[in-house]
Parts: sequence; structure tokens; C-alpha cells
Amino acid sequence: MSEHRRKPPQPEGGGRAATRRAAQQRPGRGAGPARDVPTASPSGPYAEPPGHSGRADARRATSRGSGGRGRGAAGAGAGRGAGRPDKRLINYPRSDKNGWQRFVPSWKLVCGTALGFFAVVTAGAGIGIASVNTPDPNKAAQAQNNVFFWADGTQMVATGGSMNRQIVPIDKIPKSMQNAVISAENESFETDKGVDPMGIARAVWNMAKGGSTQGGSTITQQYVKNTYLDSDQTLKRKVTELFISIKLGVSEEKDTILAGYLNTAYYGRDAYGIQAAARAYFGKDCKDLTPSESAFLASVLKGPNLYNPDGGVGTAATPEKNTERAKERWAWVLDREVAVGRMQKADRDQFTEFPKIVDSEQARSLSGQTGYLVDTAKKYVMKVTGLTAEEMARGGYQIKTTFQKPKVDALVKAVEDTRNNFLDEKARPEYDTFVQFGAASVDVKSGAIVALYGGPGMDKKYFSNNADTLGVPVGSTWKPYVLAAAMQYGTQNSHSQGISADSKYNANDLTVINNRDGKPLRDASGKPFKQKNESTYPYGYVTLNEAMEKSINVPFAQLVFDVGHNKVREVAEATGILKDSMNPNNDASFALGTSTPSAIRMADSYATFAASGTHHDPFSVTSVEKDGKELPGFGAPKEQRAMDDSIADNVTKVLENVVDNGTGTKVRKLGFTRPAAGKTGTTDQNKSAWFVGYTPELSTSVALFRTDPNSKDKKLISMNGVGGVDSIHGGDIPAAIWTEYMKEALKGAPVKEFPEAEKIGVTADASGAPSPSPSFAPSPSPSMPSPSASSSPPVSPSPSKGGKPTCKPWELYCIPDTSGGTNSGNTNGGPGGTGGPSGSPSGTPSGKPGRPGGTSWGTSMGTSG
Repeated sequence: MSEHRRKPPQPEGGGRAATRRAAQQRPGRGAGPARDVPTASPSGPYAEPPGHSGRADARRATSRGSGGRGRGAAGAGAGRGAGRPDKRLINYPRSDKNGWQRFVPSWKLVCGTALGFFAVVTAGAGIGIASVNTPDPNKAAQAQNNVFFWADGTQMVATGGSMNRQIVPIDKIPKSMQNAVISAENESFETDKGVDPMGIARAVWNMAKGGSTQGGSTITQQYVKNTYLDSDQTLKRKVTELFISIKLGVSEEKDTILAGYLNTAYYGRDAYGIQAAARAYFGKDCKDLTPSESAFLASVLKGPNLYNPDGGVGTAATPEKNTERAKERWAWVLDREVAVGRMQKADRDQFTEFPKIVDSEQARSLSGQTGYLVDTAKKYVMKVTGLTAEEMARGGYQIKTTFQKPKVDALVKAVEDTRNNFLDEKARPEYDTFVQFGAASVDVKSGAIVALYGGPGMDKKYFSNNADTLGVPVGSTWKPYVLAAAMQYGTQNSHSQGISADSKYNANDLTVINNRDGKPLRDASGKPFKQKNESTYPYGYVTLNEAMEKSINVPFAQLVFDVGHNKVREVAEATGILKDSMNPNNDASFALGTSTPSAIRMADSYATFAASGTHHDPFSVTSVEKDGKELPGFGAPKEQRAMDDSIADNVTKVLENVVDNGTGTKVRKLGFTRPAAGKTGTTDQNKSAWFVGYTPELSTSVALFRTDPNSKDKKLISMNGVGGVDSIHGGDIPAAIWTEYMKEALKGAPVKEFPEAEKIGVTADASGAPSPSPSFAPSPSPSMPSPSASSSPPVSPSPSKGGKPTCKPWELYCIPDTSGGTNSGNTNGGPGGTGGPSGSPSGTPSGKPGRPGGTSWGTSMGTSG
């Protein structure tokens, strides 16, 4: 090998390392005296020539040294696996980091991802906005009528839609209305872009969690929402609404959006749009609205069902509650206008009186019972379909009801004839005003509501439907549920075997009632609670059949503890009584009718007894069509077994005895000859009176009570003295109305008998009953001596047989009452009770149609027959 190609041997310590050391030892600027150190190894021709020094040599040497370090570092890094070139589009997990740091994104990755997401969202929003059309406000105003039909297919009434097509420009909408709405609903309306990001986020999050949907939080979004007449409350709809709102926010003038919203919003009273609302509530054009009236209409926009003073759907939407809410909201809107600078404080101070609202045009068109029939049918349609009141008001529905016009007319006539013959508001204004009637009739075989009486009429400013109202205690018409529960579940004395109506209970007035532990109940003062009957007559031990016949309170007050309150609730609920209408307290008065079901529910519940224990939920609509298509869900409700047929038939047998021999004998005296069963009911201080009865075909309930419909609290008022009668009971006026209606409603129908009741249950007398059982005592009369001593003279609950009472002033129903007395009393106490009896009962026999009036015993609601 040639000399010049062979690499010379390297001395120890030579090579690059020596070069670096030499470079570090060369003197530079400011360096100290040079040391006698070789600058390179003697490597022949490859050795660096001596004699070169200075800054240039130092820089070159330093440069070479740096290069060497860099290559060494690279080599070392390669050995560790870091620092290698990464050909991935996204360096994640990061190849230039070790351990957990590999999973920490770099700022470049974070920024890039955010920009990419924003670009995608922007592009999607752009596509969405471009794909939706700007809504046409005229479409939202074109609501149609709802047409209601009788059961035979003839038209009852067409309502809704008649005022919904009056679009007005923004210059016809007063500034006061614009200010009120903007202040109350969207303070930033004039500056926002049509959406509220935070409001949208809340709505989306709530819907994503499966919660209730939320409407648009800006006026623009609400306007867009109003244009979707058949909208689904879904996330997709919310996104679509968002896109349209954004598009409108950047493409439309604010005045156009505000006018669109005010012209399409629903204000109640079947009014869509500000012009229709102004006419509906104030009888004027919208341009003439005052600031106070504008504030009211802005208040109604929050939710007409809860803010329309006429009332709405549901127990929370009564006229009084709605009026209270509307007044509070009205005052708040005016104050809000001041707070946001849209009204001067001095101007606000001028509006202290709630604006006067005119009678509803809708009410005038729904005169007589039509308004109550439509109200009942609408509620049922909304219950089945889930439609809102606003959606129903937009119309277009063909609704066939269960109401039979001949039966409705018969019920109205029975009530009005009685009212006209019984009441004289001019002669007795302190007694005969504010007397209210409510009634309902249900088909036993299906649960169809065939007739109802809801009041004098919405056209007479009475908007509450008395047939469907809650809050009127049913009195002793509740006792059959206690008896049915005892027949089904038994008592403590029967060892949980069902008992017979022949079981005996103490019926004496002021008997101490024991709880389920056999210990006396305590009144508020801590003394043993004594149940009051209406009469002080000492009946001794009587069968439950006789106790029901005479409507004696004491046996049922004790029986409810022996059976258990919850067992009675189960039976009542199985027959159709709603839980929220039941007295929640486990006291003695629960057995005597302090619960407050509606007339519709009572009629339907008693129909369960008539149908031998088979229950059908009450219904008022058989079919609904929209745009030529029939909506599902309107067949007759499926029947359900509420109790054994033998139990229901035995209850019917007991209630037949009430009509034939007891407190309901007026039914027979007025000439009703068909098989009938029923129960009377009267409450403490004579504040309400009921008769609920049935035949094998129809079940009908009639309620009579007294309340001022214009009062704030709608408290019941005593009926003592009404019609010139000392006391009104269920066996009087309600029974007369029931009889007159049922005679007409069943005219021409074949007579049917109730099923024969088979003997059931064991005879389980209450604790303390004598053995052997004594014979039943005859019904008391004024001439009959008391069989045992009493602290007060015995009182006859009815006139002597053969005595003809003086007829006052309702001659049509003046018939001598020669039956055994009916007994009622008043209760309080028991667990959580409010006290024992005080005073003494009134006990003067009266020749008038009513029996002697009851006496108030404490503060809780008592009941009687």
C-alpha cells in the first residue's frame, strides 16, 4: 500500500480531542502569555501547519469543536431513541419527550386543534344558516278553528282562530308595548345578534341530560319558535331555531323582528298577535293601549295558561291564582321598565291600579254549558296527546265528544228548575247569593261522560267548572269506600277476613274513638276524642248497614281505624278517586268525607259499584282528527278490576237500602221507580251537600255548595238559611236534582236490575258489642222515649210520621219526609287532630225540607249525611 494512502498512526491523546484541547489553549485577544504546548500532533503531512494564530484560528478551532459536540450529542440522542425525525402528521404522543411528558400536547397542537374546530363549526354554521329560510310571520298567524261535535256527530261549536289573522306593522304597535316586552324579556334586544350563547348552552345541556326543553331566551329566538306551529321539542329543532335566529340577527332589522314576535305570540283567550290580544282583553286596537295595559299583555306572554286571569288548565291555573300571578308580574314589568331606563319613575308611579279587563269574547261565544263542555274535552285531548294550551288554540282539530245533548239539556233543566224554585236572591240576598251547583253523569259500562253541569255559564263571568272543581268536601258519600275496604280487607276483630255489613258498631253520640292500638284518640287538649253525630239519640250498637242507611258518623269513624286509612285510600283510588283529592291525614274525619274529589270523579267512582267492581277511567272524547288524519289514543279506556264483584254488589245492596229506607228516600218520593242505589253527604256547618247515585245504566253526582266566585280565597260559606231552610242536606236539593235528571235521561230505556248480592264476609262486631247481639232498635221519633239515659234530651232527626211540613218556597219538591232520621256530625281529632267537640248540637225538629242544622265542633271539617 502506498505511503500516502496509509493512515498514519495516532499518538496517544491525539485526534479530535487533541485538536479541541489545542484550540482551547491558543491565545486569543486578551489571552495570557503563550505556553510551550504543541498545537497539533505530529502526523506528517496531515498535521496542522505551525505558525498560524490569532482570532481566525481560534474561531475555526472553536467552530470545529462545536461541530464535534453537536454530532456527539446527536449520536447520543439517537442511542436513547429521542430526537429522531417524526414523519407523522400529528406528533402525538410526542416522540421527542419521555414518560408522561409524551402525552402533554404542545402549544402548537393545542392551537391547531382549536383553530380547526372553530373552522369546522364556522363552516357548519354557515351551511346551516344558508340552508334555512327566513320565516314568514304571516304563516304563524293563520290558526284555524277547533270544531267540537256531540256524541251523535252533530256539531256543538267551532271555536278558536277567529281573531288570529290581524298582522299590524311596527308603527301601529305603541312604544309602550315595545318597551314593556323588551324590558321584561330581552333587555339587550337592540344590540344582540339574535342569540344568547349562555342561554343556548343551558338549553342544550338541559336537553342533553334528558331534562325539560327550554325556549329561546331572546326575542329573536322566541319569534323563530313561534313560526313552527307543529314543532317537536327536540335538540334538532333547537339547532334549527338557532340557525334561523342567527340569520335573522344579521339580515333583518330589529323593528321587523320585534313586530314579527308581537304579531305571532300567543296571549291567551285564543288570541295570536298583539292586535287580537288588545281586542280580546281590552276591546280596543293595539295602537290605543296604555302603558299599564301594555305591561299586562307583556306579563301574559310569560305563559297564558298561568297568567291569564280567566284561568287555565291544571290545579295551579285557577282564576284566582292566575289573577294573583298576573298582578305581580304586571307590577314587576312596570318596575323593570324603570330599571332599564325605558320609563321614568314619575310615569311609573301613575299606574297603581291593575287594568280593567273586558269580558272574554270566547266566553260570550261559549254560553251556557258549552264553555264547560269544551273546557272538559280540551283538557282530555291535551292529556292524551301532550299538546299545550297554545297548540290547541292554534286550532285545526275535529273533536268528537261523549256528551249527549239530550242528557245535557235534561241536567241543565233539572238544575235550573230547582234553582228558580228554591232560591230568591232578591228576597234573601244574605242567604241565597253565591249558591253553586255542579253535576256530572257517567255511562256505567264505559266511563263516558254523557252530561255535566259546570255552572251558570262562562258568558255570565263564571269560569270555574263546578263539575270538575276540587275543594268541595264530599261528606258522607265517602262512607261506602270505608265499608268496601272493610269487606275486602277485614278489620282487627275479623283477623283480616272481610266483614259483613251485618257487623255491629257502637253508634251513640260522643263515643270515644280508639286508634289501631285500641287506645283512645286524643284531641288538642289531650282529652279522649269523642265523635259527634248530628243527633244525640243513643242508638247503641247497630249494623253497618243501618249506620249507612241513617248516615251515622260514629261507626264509620271507628271502622276506618279498624280497617286502616291506607286500605280505604287503596279502594277509593282503585275506583277512580285521585290521590291528590284525598284527605292526607289519618284522622277520624277522613272516614266522614273531608276529601274533595270532583263531581266527575265521584260519578265515575260510584259507577264502579254499579259495574260490579269493574272500573273505567272517565273520558270525554272518542276521536280527534287533524288535517284529515285521526290521532291515536282516543279509544275508550281499558276496563280494570277494582274489587271483587261480590264486594261491589254488596255495597250496592247497602246503598239501595239508603234510597229505599234511609236518607235518600226523596228519590222514591219523587216518583223514581227504577232500581237505584246512592248516598247522601253533608259537611260541617252545612257548607256543601251531595247526592251520588246510580242505576245499572248511569251514575250521576250532584254537588251543592256556596262560595263567592269573585273572592280571593274562594272559601266555602255555610248554607244554613239558604232557600229559607234551616239546613240543606244531600237528601234534599241534590237528591231532587238527581231524580229529575235521571227520570228524563232514562226515559224510554228498558228497566234493568242490579246483580243479586251473594252473602260475603264474617260478622265481626266492634270491641264492646254485647253478646248475644241485641235486636236492632227502630228508628227514633219525637214521641219515642229514649232506651237509655242521655245527658241531653233525645232529638228526632226528622218530623213525625204523617206530619206535613210547610212548603217553602220550592213547591215543586215539597213532599213530606216520613222516613227515619238521617244523622250527621262533625269531626276533628285523631292523630294530628285539632280538638274535641264543644257546645251542644242543635236539635229542633223542622217542618222544612232540610233537617236540623249541624253545629260546628272545633275547627276541622266534619261531615254528615
